[in-house]
Amino acid sequence: MNDATKAAPADPAVRPASMELWWEIQAFLYAEADLLDQRRYDDWLALLHPDIEYRMPLARNMRRDQMSREFTQPGDAAWFDEGLQTLTQRVAQINTGIHWAEEPASRVSHLVTNVRVSIDADQPDPPARVRATSRFIVYQNRLQTETALFVGRREDELWRDANTWKIRRRTIYLNQNVLLAKALTTFF
Repeated sequence: MNDATKAAPADPAVRPASMELWWEIQAFLYAEADLLDQRRYDDWLALLHPDIEYRMPLARNMRRDQMSREFTQPGDAAWFDEGLQTLTQRVAQINTGIHWAEEPASRVSHLVTNVRVSIDADQPDPPARVRATSRFIVYQNRLQTETALFVGRREDELWRDANTWKIRRRTIYLNQNVLLAKALTTFF
């Protein structure tokens, strides 16, 4: 095996999820995508932890030796840097039916894939918190010819709340650094 095909050393502070837990988290993320595609935003808000951190940093074109600076850091400019209050306000505005960028309503499809789930090694079984990474494609069509395509990855921290999961933290990394959409009204 050459250096390019060797697996990265395992992080002793993190362990992979069981197949059952991976399936549960994947089903949760797929159900979340369906809620957004069906415009059931109030139901989507119910999946968010009261202390949600919902952030989409800006992407920058960087030299290979500076890739650690490719995305803006917390406290820097971002497409989104919101909590539950602002997300709730955005949903309320869309639900009024007079939101200029969402009237008529967009047709949106969320595709979620490459779901990976890990657990901090100090978590009990079953864990109270997990980390989930995924890739996404979000297709948005509005009016007759307005379309937008968003592609990227998400890093989520999910917390167990009774018999369900809540999204405590979501960081969304777009693969584009120039936003071609006329407005950014979609939830990721």
